[in-house]
Amino acid sequence: MLAVLPEPATARAVPLWLDPDLNREAKSRPGGSWRADFPSPANDDVEQSLSLDEHLIRNPEATFLMRVTGEALADAGLHDGDLLVMDRATTPLAGSVALVLVEGVAVLTRLSRDAQGRLRVQAVGTDLSQPLDEATMVGVARWVIHRLWPGRFSS
Repeated sequence: MLAVLPEPATARAVPLWLDPDLNREAKSRPGGSWRADFPSPANDDVEQSLSLDEHLIRNPEATFLMRVTGEALADAGLHDGDLLVMDRATTPLAGSVALVLVEGVAVLTRLSRDAQGRLRVQAVGTDLSQPLDEATMVGVARWVIHRLWPGRFSS
């Protein structure tokens, strides 16, 4: 018995889950979301608008942005060109990435605790550290905005 096989489908330039025609509803709304995984028939969780201020800033009057220079804190997930959302009102904890003034020099560092439980400023890549109470706390990093495409930042 012979069976007739259907003709093969034409190749698509866009994966099915990123097909703009399938996401027309999300695309037509401001702040519409695009799924990064496979599609779901339910689209109830699409926000009507998206504000980075609402998502990233807890204390607007105490928040500032700064750019990371260098790869010294790559083990903390911070890379050259990343943008940090810093908060002056956040209490620093061990493991926090903080901007501190040490002898008048601004240093972005990860905080640690000594044997007595005091917070310490650790110089990256060395055993040198000093108690946080001998430095001036400027702010604690709350979020990092990391560039995904290749190349250096332009601003």
